[in-house]
Amino acid sequence: QVQLVESGGGLVQAGGSLRLSCAASGRTFSRSAMGWFRQAPGKEREFVASIYWTGGSTYYANSVKGRFTISRDNAKNTVYLQMNSLKPEDTAVYYCAGSGSISGTSPYSYDYNYWGQGTQVTVSS
Repeated sequence: QVQLVESGGGLVQAGGSLRLSCAASGRTFSRSAMGWFRQAPGKEREFVASIYWTGGSTYYANSVKGRFTISRDNAKNTVYLQMNSLKPEDTAVYYCAGSGSISGTSPYSYDYNYWGQGTQVTVSS
């Protein structure tokens, strides 16, 4: 059974940093695109960042560009999201996603077949 397990969420003050991790098991994602999405209360799930299977290409939502960095360690089957300069509007449940069909970056949730359970990130003002 494929599992994606996020960790690293929590409560942080505006301007602070958090690092999310997503550990995959049951399947290797070393040749697959990985991504992060988030969903705030009362809002639709939205794309945050995506990374090419080699880690050589990344793609970010405009709202996080320059503040967040996605990376991956294929040997550990793990993807990370470093979040700096956090803002209250970054408050959301963050989901890790793995693709079973594409290797390149994608902002579209339908390109991702596997999802984690989510980790809460709360940024206080």
